[in-house]
Amino acid sequence: MVARQLDEQIVGRYPVGQRLRVLDVGMGQGTQALRLARAGHQVTGLERDATMVAAARKALSAEPEGIRERMRIIEGDGRDTGVHFLPGSFDVVLCHGVLMYVEEPDPLLAGLARMLAPGGLLSLLVRNADALAMRPGLAGDWAGALGAFDSTAYRNRLGLDVRADRLSTLTATLAGIGAPLQAWYGVRVFTDTAADEAGTPDDMEALLACEERAGRTDPYRGVAALLHLCGVRG
Repeated sequence: MVARQLDEQIVGRYPVGQRLRVLDVGMGQGTQALRLARAGHQVTGLERDATMVAAARKALSAEPEGIRERMRIIEGDGRDTGVHFLPGSFDVVLCHGVLMYVEEPDPLLAGLARMLAPGGLLSLLVRNADALAMRPGLAGDWAGALGAFDSTAYRNRLGLDVRADRLSTLTATLAGIGAPLQAWYGVRVFTDTAADEAGTPDDMEALLACEERAGRTDPYRGVAALLHLCGVRG
């Protein structure tokens, strides 16, 4: 879903065929970065976890030479983008699944915004603090659901104590750092608590169609497990 939503924003903002300069902060194993490199963009992945960096480099090594030349991987912290890059160096900056591990996200976000060229796109994927009660509630964990209503803290599926973000807070933050929110989507509206089963291709297409529709439609997107926010540098 995130890839579809991101492509929609890129296509709506840039001429078809334009090779973009992309920075993926906290790229993990490089799934999104590789996908964009395969699409013809010049991609830089920044990741501080050495295991993830090794996995991304291994995946990149299996790609054709043209794709390998379009992607570089840097081991480093997303809060130190100013150490590695000049302001305005990128057309698109991704920060997916990172903010939940950062206690004070505002300095990180301000640094990411500085990396964007004028008109550049900032793509964030965050845990939705306004829907933290949904997962325990649907699982019948009533005490957990009650505790989640007024909290931004939660324990993720890896057993780590992390934090979530509210749409209203991030909207204000993006405006304050000069990359105001232009579009937002819900991610994992129906599937957050669903069993991880392959199903038939037709089932998968129906699932994706439902998630795509719900992710852009109120009130469904507001209770999604994750939020995909897209800000644009002024």
